[in-house]
Amino acid sequence: MRNYNRHDFFGIRHFGIRSTFDIRASSFRAGSAFTILELLVVMTIIIVLAGMILATSGYVQKKGARSRAEAEITAMSTALESYKADNGIYPTNNDTNSLNPANPLDYQNACRYLYTQVSGDSDGDPTTSTATDTKNYMGSALKPNMLSPNPPGPNTYICDPFGNSYGYSTAKASNPDGSIGYNPTFDLWSTANANPPSDQTQWIKNW
Repeated sequence: MRNYNRHDFFGIRHFGIRSTFDIRASSFRAGSAFTILELLVVMTIIIVLAGMILATSGYVQKKGARSRAEAEITAMSTALESYKADNGIYPTNNDTNSLNPANPLDYQNACRYLYTQVSGDSDGDPTTSTATDTKNYMGSALKPNMLSPNPPGPNTYICDPFGNSYGYSTAKASNPDGSIGYNPTFDLWSTANANPPSDQTQWIKNW
């Protein structure tokens, strides 16, 4: 830096300091743009994070569905015990007596019968009311989202949170010496999201 002085109109001397530093617009110029490699790294990080969030969300949803299935099986079991207390026997017919848990394709007929017995909806259609309707043993525990088809109609059955029919079998109760079934009372289960559906290690069941 260097000093300078000047005189005004009246001859008074003024002193000042002149800077030797020049501020150029180029000194504020933005840095160079991102390279392709940098953009790829950022995109990869975003994709990985998105994958982690989706995986966590899927796990939470499946865990919630399993918890709901466990609660529904408990509610149905309670209803079946109340049914037996009134009728001296658990709901049973040819479909429930012959149902083999090892064959998930045969569940719906037995589950339709289960619905009519624990709900009191004798014709299996929740949109109608008949003189033959009986006691609803499930009460408020039987929620609309547990029923299929949806919207409701004929041939209704109780489905689990995974969209599958619940399994209900009285095979062991009807034939204690037989090879089908597990409990001497009733078997009640959900195949959940088992893959394949016959993998009982992934089921939610009462045995």
